[in-house]
Amino acid sequence: MELRHLRYFCTVAEELNLTRAAERLHIAQPPLTRQIKQLEEEVGTELFKRGPRGLTLTPAGQFFLEHARQVLEKVKTTVLATRRLAQDQRAVFGIGFVPSVFYGQLPSMVRRLRQNNNVEIVLMELLTLQQVQALKAGRIDIGFGRVRVDDPEIDQEMLFDEPILAALPCAHRLAKSTPCLAELADCPLIAYPATPGPNFADIVIGLFRQRGLGVNVIQYVNDVQTAIGLVASEMGYTLVPEQVSRIQRDDVAYVRLAEGNITSPVLCCRRREPPTELMLQVNEILRELVENRLAGRYPPKRD
Repeated sequence: MELRHLRYFCTVAEELNLTRAAERLHIAQPPLTRQIKQLEEEVGTELFKRGPRGLTLTPAGQFFLEHARQVLEKVKTTVLATRRLAQDQRAVFGIGFVPSVFYGQLPSMVRRLRQNNNVEIVLMELLTLQQVQALKAGRIDIGFGRVRVDDPEIDQEMLFDEPILAALPCAHRLAKSTPCLAELADCPLIAYPATPGPNFADIVIGLFRQRGLGVNVIQYVNDVQTAIGLVASEMGYTLVPEQVSRIQRDDVAYVRLAEGNITSPVLCCRRREPPTELMLQVNEILRELVENRLAGRYPPKRD
C-alpha cells in the first residue's frame, strides 16, 4: 500500500463519485477504479457500496477514511517540520489547549519554552477531542483540556482539580453571596462551548442533573470570553473554572459555590510513545508549575 492509494481513497470518499474524483486527481477514471479495487483487496473488505445512485462508504470504509486522513496529515506535518528544521535548525513543538486553561499557568510554561532558541512553539486552540486527533496526526505534541478520553494511542494525565465559580452580573441578587446550585438552577445560564460534546457545557449541565435539578440554558456561545461578555450585559450567569476569574471586569462578579466540592479537572494529553528530550523538558516545567499550583503558589511569579 502506498500513500497515493490513501490519497486516491480519500478523494473518492469525499466526492463519492469516481468521475469527479478522477478529475480532482488529474487521472483517468479507469485507472482510479482499478486502484480503489486493489486497495479493497489489500485491506480485505469492501470500502464502498456501489449503487445506482453512486458510491457510499461502508462502515469499514468510514473507519478507514478516518485513519487514512490521520496518516496523510501526519506525513504532511512531518514533511513541513523537516523542511523547517533543515532551514533554521529549530524543532517545532505544538501545544493544543481549551481557552479556559490559558488564564492560568500555561502562559508561564510557554514563556519558559520560548527561552530555548532551538524550539518554535505553535499554539492551537482545540477542544479536547480535537486535541486527540491533532496528537495522532502529529500537528501537536501535548494538549490541555477538561474532558476525559479513552484512546489506546493517547496518555491522559490529571494535573489537578480546579474549583468552579459562578460568574454573575454585579447587580445580580446572588453576586454578593455564596450561592448553591439549587439557587442558580432557575436563573438564565449561558453555556459554552456551542460545539457538539462532550465538552465543558456538558460538564456544567451534568452538575445540575446529577442533583435532580433543572437548568435554564438561555444561550450557547462558542467560548468563555463571549460568555463573560454576555454576563456583563446582564443576560444571565455562567459557570467557569477558577483561573478564568483572572478576566477582570468591573461589571462581573466571580463567586464561589456553596457546594465546595464542585471542580473541573485540568487534563494533559500526550502520545503514548517514549518522550523526546524536549518532551522531558516540558514535563519537568509542567511538574514544577503543578506543584506550585497545589502548594498555593499561584499565580506564579513571572519568569
